Amino acid sequence: MTVKDLVRSLTGITTTGTPHLGNYVGAIRPAVRASREPGLENFYFLADFHALIKCDEPERIQRSTLEIAASWLAAGLDPEKVTFYRQSDIPEIPELTWLLTCVTGKGILNRAHAYKAALDKNEAAGQDADFDVTAGLFMYPVLMAADILMFKAHRVPVGRDQVQHIEMARDIAQRFNHLYGELLVLPDAVIDENVALLPGLDGRKMSKSYDNTIPLFGPREQLRKQIMGIVTDSRAPGEPKETAGSSLFSIFRAFASDEETKAFAQAFADGIGWADAKQQLFERIEREIGPMRERYQHLIDNPAEVQAILLAGAEKARAIAAPFLRDLRSAVGLRALGAQSTPGKDKSQPKGSLPQFKQYREKDGRFYFKFTEANGEVLLQSVGFESPREAGQAVKRLQTEGSAALADLNLLLEPLTNVKLELVTDALKRLLDETGA
Repeated sequence: MTVKDLVRSLTGITTTGTPHLGNYVGAIRPAVRASREPGLENFYFLADFHALIKCDEPERIQRSTLEIAASWLAAGLDPEKVTFYRQSDIPEIPELTWLLTCVTGKGILNRAHAYKAALDKNEAAGQDADFDVTAGLFMYPVLMAADILMFKAHRVPVGRDQVQHIEMARDIAQRFNHLYGELLVLPDAVIDENVALLPGLDGRKMSKSYDNTIPLFGPREQLRKQIMGIVTDSRAPGEPKETAGSSLFSIFRAFASDEETKAFAQAFADGIGWADAKQQLFERIEREIGPMRERYQHLIDNPAEVQAILLAGAEKARAIAAPFLRDLRSAVGLRALGAQSTPGKDKSQPKGSLPQFKQYREKDGRFYFKFTEANGEVLLQSVGFESPREAGQAVKRLQTEGSAALADLNLLLEPLTNVKLELVTDALKRLLDETGA
């Protein structure tokens, strides 16, 4: 298999906290397993630039960077077989962020979930709309796009709440390519619907926000004490217990084999006491995590060793990033004054591809579509639909009837100015002419 045959996968980890069991089963363990798959070239990075958006405590970011790197390495990530680096060790990334910033429409960033959530929070509190909203928060999607596009990642494993950022990275890349040539690879989001989401000590999702986490590599006795403190109901030993809705059972299942899970479910039906069930859970987790704890502690006690691993990874990453950024700089005109045209756009070639429709689901549970130019400019934005079928039917009408369908669909679309209407009409005509719909 040649390098060209490899599929590149990229995963970022924000450095703002201590890894817990939920991080392990939801991100670390599946990523380590994926790193061993044939045909994948894997990039894993510690997103410490991103951390600055959320955290203004330098010691916390430094400590978290060490703890997260040590956790991934202790869990089996092999830095010889992947590219494992710290974001801030790659100076090409902030430079690419600026190149992308110069082609990114503000309208795209206005729709980012995190920014909209901040505006909604301020509105609810009676504050100015942009109170406490930094440019870093607003520009977060562009930095994330630079992380991905710098290494020509084909796939980016993300949670469903992060899909929008991958779509935005694609939009930004399309705009850049339209202006300067087909230099950036458009990434695809990869969502694993089977990723385990662990409940925490109180039954809610395990999260630092709820202060209900179980640290991944805390001392053995601390792990046992916290598991013994998991909230259960009042059913006594001998009384049958339900597995549905049980935090104990959900956590056990995330670590156990099918046979072990089946046996644990039978123990619930037979009336196992909660203390015995918690002890079994502790022993099962310890069997998997325990052997990693010594390696983790060694790395925590020897930060220079972790630093050396990350710098070696950064060297590998920069061997890709530096020459690519030179191409991108040249394409936009940042080149020697006597140099000839570069890997950028050949002006004699046709301008990009056709306009296209994109359907997606927002956090509000409703379904939307947008109609974009080849350069990523959003021409048409729908309101929310109750079902994907309704959104698809509206798209189908526009694809087959063109501007003739605009009047009927007027109430389902964001208002169009006369100028925008002309652009939409022209784009729909080009699409119909080309597809023959």
